[in-house]
Amino acid sequence: MNPFSRNKKNSGGGGSITPARKSPPFERGGCCRGFPDCLVIGSIISYGKTRTNQPPSTSKFDLKVEELEKEVQKQRELKTVYKARLARAQEYMKYYLQVAKENGFLQLILPATGSSIKHEDVVDNHDQNHNIIVNRQTETVIYRDLESVIRLAKANGWHIDPSEIELHSKVARGSTSDIYKGTWRGIEVAVKWINSDFFYSNEELEDGIGFFAQEVEILSRQRHQNVLQLMGACLDPPNHAWIVTDFLPMALQEWLHGLDDDRSRKSKKKERTSPLPPLHERLVKALEISKAMQYLHGQKPVKVIHRDLKPSNIFLDHGMHVRVADFGHARFLGDNEKALTGETGTYVYMAPEVIKCEPYDEKCDVYSFGIILNELVTGQHPYIETDYSPSKIALQVSEGTLRPTLPENEDQELIELIRMSWDNASTKRPAFSTITITLTTIIEKQMVTK
Repeated sequence: MNPFSRNKKNSGGGGSITPARKSPPFERGGCCRGFPDCLVIGSIISYGKTRTNQPPSTSKFDLKVEELEKEVQKQRELKTVYKARLARAQEYMKYYLQVAKENGFLQLILPATGSSIKHEDVVDNHDQNHNIIVNRQTETVIYRDLESVIRLAKANGWHIDPSEIELHSKVARGSTSDIYKGTWRGIEVAVKWINSDFFYSNEELEDGIGFFAQEVEILSRQRHQNVLQLMGACLDPPNHAWIVTDFLPMALQEWLHGLDDDRSRKSKKKERTSPLPPLHERLVKALEISKAMQYLHGQKPVKVIHRDLKPSNIFLDHGMHVRVADFGHARFLGDNEKALTGETGTYVYMAPEVIKCEPYDEKCDVYSFGIILNELVTGQHPYIETDYSPSKIALQVSEGTLRPTLPENEDQELIELIRMSWDNASTKRPAFSTITITLTTIIEKQMVTK
């Protein structure tokens, strides 16, 4: 009812005008329109009828307060993580500056003006044949031009023109790319389309092209039954930066946890929608992952470290065999060389030294595998027994005070392998060659006891 409307009341042929009764704020809505839980501040005015002063429902306020409290707690945890990280960075900086001073090259790393990269900051990579340089300050692999990769692709028959590919439905979305199901020369393929924004979000377009070219070249080198096979690539960034591979419809994550509908994917507890696969099959998957990683780490003259090993980046082919995929975070690493890029990967599977921005090597992949192996054996998501945020998990993992719950009543050799793989000290983690042998022995022993 409009409080400013007029009502005509006829009496004895005459007319009188009386104002319409005004609705109080909590009846007509006012600035609280659409918010049934809105609190009315001040005294309640009588308008000719009795109104019971009932307390408004606070359910929405309670939920909002709970959300804000969680956000505040999350920010506190992040503050703690970043504060600890800053302290470590300062310690490393002091140490490196002291070493530089003692060896007489302090002036080379502390230029008098500006912070631009000097010629000395850029040195040739171990693999000279692939025309790449490595920026030691940013650890960015930069291709002098994309022509060398294009020539490599054309010479080996995996250069693809975008017009040859027919894109169908989008099947997955990532932070920097989308995955499409497509057809190429009559073959069903997966097309990883790197978003054009990725190239412009880097400091320079050339850096984005360098990252893309590195992923393509790493994948082009792989020849292993448990590593995703490159079929070709469209090398025309930023609009046609496409990586074409076999189409593998199922990830290890779906196979293990049975998450095949949106409701289950979004559920906090991630309810299972299908039975847990037999332990023997799960251990075989772990063995195949280990073989793939042993192959990657054993490459010469430079090994490949994945840096983002997790169930959603591991796929199953039509024969239900493992294919390690997604080399967007992978990089080449020479013997006795350490990487310095921190926070590469996913917190839940990230090694402590990576979280702490410390130098790391291929053993960061072994840590990730340890978390995956435990997940395969237990059938449970890591840290599902807690309600910790990713930042809190990262903080406690880096301090060595948190790991996922170990399986019960399982082979002690298997449990010990998990413990060794996720040891806080990277030097104590076994190589994948050792893991492969150990898992093979465990699987054979289980088959004998059946």
